[in-house]
Amino acid sequence: MSFTVYLSGEIHTDWREEIKQGARDAGLDVVFTQAVTDHDASDAAGDMLGVPESGFWRDHQSSRVNAIRTRTLIEQSDLVVVRFGDKYKQWNAAFDAGYCSALGKPYVTLHGEDIVHPLKEVDADAQAWATTTDQVVEILRYVLRD
Repeated sequence: MSFTVYLSGEIHTDWREEIKQGARDAGLDVVFTQAVTDHDASDAAGDMLGVPESGFWRDHQSSRVNAIRTRTLIEQSDLVVVRFGDKYKQWNAAFDAGYCSALGKPYVTLHGEDIVHPLKEVDADAQAWATTTDQVVEILRYVLRD
């Protein structure tokens, strides 16, 4: 079986590469997709539409352009992994989890125990909560087994 997995969430650590490498090492047939993880490029996604009058409108414009990619890739995925990191609040990741929930798209959350309480509703609808990238790879191994 082949799977497409969308990797959502924080962009400040190499968790995406750890999962991709783990899947390769396990010989899993997985295609990974993700949002644009270059922070400056993501912030500038809507700049081709003109210079807005304020930072709010620049963010608004760019978020709508980014949503084209995000929504399309989430809709095309078989599973979404939503990573919440320690350093920043990933409101976009919470939104992606909610979007998955609305679509009936399975998702796995990936975060530490220290933020279980603020993510209780997000985790409640997830198919699994993982604390390590190795656990995510093991979930993929199980789901894709013959």
